[in-house]
Amino acid sequence: MPYESRKDVSESPLGRRVEAPTAPDASVLFPVPRVQARVEIGLSTTALPFVGVDIWNAYELSWLDARGKPMVAIAELRVPADSPNLIESKSLKLYLNAYAQSRFDDAIDLRNAIARDLSETAGAPVEITLIESDDFPKQTLSELPGVSLDEQEIAINDYGPPQPEHLRTNTRARQVEESLITRLFRSNCPVTGQPDWAAVQIRYIGVPIDRAGLLRYLVSYREHCGFHEACVERIFVDVMAGCAPRALSVYARFTRRGGLDINPWRATPGYAMPPPNVRMARQ
Repeated sequence: MPYESRKDVSESPLGRRVEAPTAPDASVLFPVPRVQARVEIGLSTTALPFVGVDIWNAYELSWLDARGKPMVAIAELRVPADSPNLIESKSLKLYLNAYAQSRFDDAIDLRNAIARDLSETAGAPVEITLIESDDFPKQTLSELPGVSLDEQEIAINDYGPPQPEHLRTNTRARQVEESLITRLFRSNCPVTGQPDWAAVQIRYIGVPIDRAGLLRYLVSYREHCGFHEACVERIFVDVMAGCAPRALSVYARFTRRGGLDINPWRATPGYAMPPPNVRMARQ
């Protein structure tokens, strides 16, 4: 079944030699149920404490126009956080690359075909935006706004598993609203063990979070294995439990692999709008 939810990610094409499809084939898309990672961090399977989206950028999308001339575009994909499944990245790469020799009368037909297959795999509507080559010059680099945690002169010796014990607040201080960022985040793929690098932004309203403790906590993911989306959800849950902010937003911008980058965002309902899809220097 093309959209059957597989529970064992070891069955995915990630980390294995696979035959690349030569024509679009939705059956190569590998859905990974979100529920297992959420149960591990104590989340309800029916009522999530956050809203959010996973913003993907696919930089290697190509197809043929009606006359057979190759076309290229960057595809922005937005997978809602409440979808039952995330989509394993190598399977998505295989799926998208299979469009290279497929003809379409226009880009709208291509977009609709991809949206249909990804939505069925994720179990919820996936939004697709195509940035065609004429708009490439408009693409600029940016950075996440906020105060950097990275210049602190502190000792760190916890690199995994994640240590929420580092999270603390100054309960005597007045509440603040601030944005804190780090570019030092690293986790690891749970299948291949390869490193995943990211910048992480923590925005919140509440009593001030101890910045040294927050950086130590985020660095403690350095030897942790988890999908990008699951890492961001774990951070959200741990910061809420350890610091009790009135409102919280966690946004991670991961560097690309195989022509894809994944950028999960989770936030307290009503606190913030979905973030812009900024492209950072390392992306």
